[in-house]
Amino acid sequence: MQTDTQTLRDERDWKQWFAENGARFLLCARQWTRTKADAEDVLQEAFIRFWRHQRHLPGDPAALLVTSIRRSALDHVRRETRRTTREQASVLLDGEPVSWFEPADSAEDQMLQDALEALPDAQRQVVALKIWGELTFEEIARQLETSLNTVASRYRYALTKLRETLTTAYSHER
Repeated sequence: MQTDTQTLRDERDWKQWFAENGARFLLCARQWTRTKADAEDVLQEAFIRFWRHQRHLPGDPAALLVTSIRRSALDHVRRETRRTTREQASVLLDGEPVSWFEPADSAEDQMLQDALEALPDAQRQVVALKIWGELTFEEIARQLETSLNTVASRYRYALTKLRETLTTAYSHER
């Protein structure tokens, strides 16, 4: 199926396109959110933003949607951070702030989530855009407004750090 903007104007085509690509977009959104439910909300908001304002723009709709996902996720994180700060300031359990995010589903998920969260923000963004957004380094560089070489090195450093962290964590579990 073609993925140019012309094919997404028909309701049947965009539904099929989204059904084929929605899982990877959800994984992309998940990298900027704390829970799967938040990622689903971000993806929905991003798709609506894309559909209303960007679907007629020239270019790869997937790249445009990933940009919308990133912006929606950043907006969501800002809102959640403000809300969580207010709630934690007012709600304490045994003198400690209440945790407002869900734990990972499995030990492996938790290890991966911890390893990704340990990366510097700039590296984590590049990994999410490259792996789950399936963007090229050139597209990532444009989106992050940085050089192609910087994006490539951040990706390489992130993968090296993830490999080291996960290898160490996995060997300690055995």
